[in-house]
This record gives sequence, structure tokens and C-alpha cells, in this order.
Amino acid sequence: MQVVIFILTLSILILIHELGHFLAAKFFGMEVEEFGIGFPPRVKKLFNWRGTLFSLNLLPIGGFVKIKGENYEEGEKAGPGRILSLFWEKPIWQRAVVLLAGVFGNFVLGVVLFGIVYSVMGVPTQMGKVKVVGVADGSPAAEVGVMDGDVVKGFEKTEELIEYIGENKGKEILLILLGEGEEREVKLVPRVDPPEGEGSVGVLLSDTELVKLPWYQMPVKSVVVGTREAYSWGKEIAGGLGKMVTGLVAGEGMPEDVAGPVGIYKVSAQVNEMGWLASLQFMGILSMNLAVLNILPLPALDGGRLVFLGLEMIIGKKLKNKIEGWVHGIGMIVLLGLMILITIRDVMKLI
Repeated sequence: MQVVIFILTLSILILIHELGHFLAAKFFGMEVEEFGIGFPPRVKKLFNWRGTLFSLNLLPIGGFVKIKGENYEEGEKAGPGRILSLFWEKPIWQRAVVLLAGVFGNFVLGVVLFGIVYSVMGVPTQMGKVKVVGVADGSPAAEVGVMDGDVVKGFEKTEELIEYIGENKGKEILLILLGEGEEREVKLVPRVDPPEGEGSVGVLLSDTELVKLPWYQMPVKSVVVGTREAYSWGKEIAGGLGKMVTGLVAGEGMPEDVAGPVGIYKVSAQVNEMGWLASLQFMGILSMNLAVLNILPLPALDGGRLVFLGLEMIIGKKLKNKIEGWVHGIGMIVLLGLMILITIRDVMKLI
């Protein structure tokens, strides 16, 4: 069942991406030959809609959109009396919008999913105080009696407290805590070299709480927060990819936290056990991941094709299709090879 849910999740993300390309191409009057659900070979022709064949294909992951004239060939001309246009006949800015529409579709999906999660759970709201929401066993905080629910006085944001602790590693610090209606003082020494994932003091902190607003405010506020969350994840993912590329160029190898399909499936299975809201949130994160990945200026991706549109604009004419085809083909081989290596590493971790 987990495998079915995982495949369905990936399929929805890819189909939303392709739907973005499809709708933009239709809007600009381009001829879209086929919208495929799954990848060939074709199993069944479903129906025709406004000149586009919708098909069901054998491989059940994602789908594709086939826009006529997308792969430019010299001498390719529009047929007599044809109303719709070929992709390459359209202005560069319209072709760029079609390429960006898939990324936009994944971003919108992320916003919607985050919005649904927050509309049910409540909207994250700044409390104006820092609260302890977790204490690691055996940590300096646990040894002096810091407990879940304690409020650390004198700090309004987690960043302020984290900065204060970071500046005093190895030195004794005094914290004033408020818990269960009483105030108390504790002294502890932040660790210089803490265990991985714990931090110097060993506490999990939060300066926000989930607040339920009046029903008429929740949808709008949830979408606003969802947009902010989607942007934040997009920025985080882009930064992570930048560090990965820098590390590879510097010969440092692949970072340990980079995962392929096997690694993502493992995390997905764990998230699904936490409930449907956690699954929707994870799906939103994956959608943002797909958006950021596709906008990168790499061959075979939407961002790489945008680079060729930029070159066309600069030199005043389209490059020969063979050149672009070779570049995208080599890029696809490199990306697939990288994916295979990551997958092998994920499998080895499981073993």
C-alpha cells in the first residue's frame, strides 16, 4: 500500500507540472498533440478535447505533454488553413511562459497543500516568547531539570536565545524559566561539541503556536502562510542544491542528506504513519523540490531550455535543433547517472 501511495504522490506532482505546460500552451494558441497520463507505451486513447488526445499509458508514474513544434526542425511549416500554431512559431516570451508554467504549477500546488494543513491545524502565530517543546535525555538542559512547556524569560524569538547560547559555549549561563505558574532559575554549561542533532543545550525551542482563527479568516490566512511556507522551502531547497553542486565541484562528494527515489520513499513511508496532514505537508515539500529542480539552468530541464531561449534572443535566431538536442541528451544522461548513483547509495544504507 505504501508503494501505491508513493507512486500516486509522484504522479500527481508530475501531472500538475505537465498540466501547467498544457494550459499555458493552450492559452497561447499552440497545438498540443497529446496529454499522456503515465509514460508510453500507450494502453488506451481516452478522449479528444479541443484537438488534444488524452491517453493512458503503461508506466504509471507521472505523464507528459506533447506540443507540436517543440522540437524545432528547419523547414517545418504550418499547414494551410491551420488555426493553431507550432511552439517555435510563437514569440520567445510566450515560449518562456509555457516552460515556466510547469514550475508555477508545482509552486501553486505547494501553496494549496500547505494552506490545507494550516487551515486544519491552525495558523502559526508569533507568541512573543520562547517555549521549550522538547528536551534530549542526558543533555545539559535535562540534568538541571528543564522541562517541556517551560518558557525562557527575557527572549522573544528563538534566534535570540540560540545566538545567546552559541556565544557562551563552554561557559556557565543562567536561564530564568517560567513553568506551571512558578518562576525558577537554572545554571548550565552549553556543550562545545554536542551530539549530532541535539544542539549545545539539548532543547527544542519554539516561538510560535498554532492558532485557530474565526472560520471566515482561516482560508485567506492559511493561503498567505502557505505561500510563505512554499517560498521558504523553495529557498531552502535551492540553497541545498547550491551547496551540493559546490561540494561536487570541490571534490567533496555527495552530501549525506541528499536522497534519491529510494530514500524519498523511505521518508514518505515514515511520514504516512504520522497521518494525512503530515503526508500533505510532505507532498507540498516534494512539490517545491520539483519546482526548484526544474528551474535550474541544466540541460534536459525547463531551466536549461530557457537558457536556449535566452541564446536565441541574443543571437537573433534559433540554434539548430541538433545542437540543442545533443546538449539536452547529454544532460539527461548525466542526470540519470547521478540519480542511479544516489539510488545505489540509498539501497546500501538500507542494507
